[in-house]
Amino acid sequence: MITPTGDNAALSTATNSGTNPKGILDKDDFLQLLLVELQYQDPTEPMDSEKILSQTSQLATLESAENTNKALANLAASLGNSQQFSTIAAIGKTADLGSDAIVHKKGDSSSFEIYFPNDIHQGSVEITDNDGKLIKTLDVGSNPSGVYKFDWDGKDSVGADVADGIFHINATYTDNDGNSLQTRLGAYPIESVRFDGGKTLLKLGSSYISLDDIKEVY
Repeated sequence: MITPTGDNAALSTATNSGTNPKGILDKDDFLQLLLVELQYQDPTEPMDSEKILSQTSQLATLESAENTNKALANLAASLGNSQQFSTIAAIGKTADLGSDAIVHKKGDSSSFEIYFPNDIHQGSVEITDNDGKLIKTLDVGSNPSGVYKFDWDGKDSVGADVADGIFHINATYTDNDGNSLQTRLGAYPIESVRFDGGKTLLKLGSSYISLDDIKEVY
């Protein structure tokens, strides 16, 4: 019985113990196995040359697959970085979340933000239910353009608490030139971009929103 020594002994020990210190076998491990196999083959029955060629071919295939996987991983990382930094170009544009609605619970107050692209001479915010019924009107006042926060006490126009539900927030206003304009909840200027844990976050108003939640940028 031939007892392997040195590196071959370590390899044999790892194999016999049922453990693999690397966790996986790579092309170098397979090459070492082939060399050990050749070293300890029976001189009276040498390994079939066809078998050697087959194993060598498998090594070449494994190496090619590893190189392809590395190239794809590098490409994916490069594309990810490129996409992240291209988002910076969106700063100053408007991001649309695709909805003008909030979810309100009876007895609670609700806060929301609306962006007014133009200076406000006068205007109002209308809160409507899913049927389009006007629930409450909030005064906007006279203010310069920007994002403004509004607090709704959860009551309707006669002071009664509204039921749980989804409510839509829209605003109408006139600018300093007397033009009649409209805006709504859900569309805000992109003030900055932050990269956090592999995610791209856009600062809209006072909140950071994931790029995945943005429906449109214009």
